[in-house]
Amino acid sequence: MDAFETIIYEKSGGIASITLNRPRALNAVNIKMRDELYEVLPAIDDDPEVLVCIIGGAGERGFSAGADITEFGTVPSQTIGRSVRWERDLWGQFLGVSKPLIAAIHGFALGAGVEMSMCCDFRIASDDARFGLPEVGIGMVPTAGGSQTMPRLAPLGMSAAPVIIGEIIDAAEALRIGLVQRVVPRDDLMPTAEDVARKLMSRGQTALRYAKEAIRRGLDLPLQQGLEMESRLFAAVLATDDAREGIRAYSRG
Repeated sequence: MDAFETIIYEKSGGIASITLNRPRALNAVNIKMRDELYEVLPAIDDDPEVLVCIIGGAGERGFSAGADITEFGTVPSQTIGRSVRWERDLWGQFLGVSKPLIAAIHGFALGAGVEMSMCCDFRIASDDARFGLPEVGIGMVPTAGGSQTMPRLAPLGMSAAPVIIGEIIDAAEALRIGLVQRVVPRDDLMPTAEDVARKLMSRGQTALRYAKEAIRRGLDLPLQQGLEMESRLFAAVLATDDAREGIRAYSRG
């Protein structure tokens, strides 16, 4: 894959890594980064050598400060801007990846940065992480799904402050409300993410993808339909070699 300007893409031993690489701009998401992420995510999904992906941010200050506001108003027209966003639905692309995505978050994760992490399956934060959706403070609303994804991860009452007030919360509070699954010391962030990735790789990959699909799709279904979908996925995975081998190994104790 060709070299990128705003991200670093690497893969080793089944683990792909995407590093947001604009540290001088606190890894703000500009148009070029959107384009490059939009290109690399389907490649990860299609690459048989990749089983899991870790996403992190370059530099000491943070994961991502969100959208690059220096580009606001630079498109030829609002109509063209909206068209580009719809044609390149980056956040839908994140949600559509069938393989597990792990966000390794340090420092600031604001706006589109925290929204990107909420599109991942696992969010591991260092103890210096700070999360926020500051859009209301500049007269805007979240535009990359934050008003929808945060209430799906955190209880409605607890997610209201970050979304409606624009309050910045620390890693401990993010863990308390369910925005992240784990908080670790800064030096342990990437080793912990890699450990989670290895555990995921040790599982049956078809079952893993079906389980992810069941969770993602089930959120938008009534309970009965969700249960029916789960039964169909169970029947499908039961026919795989991975399932048969797993059942035999479990039976042997």
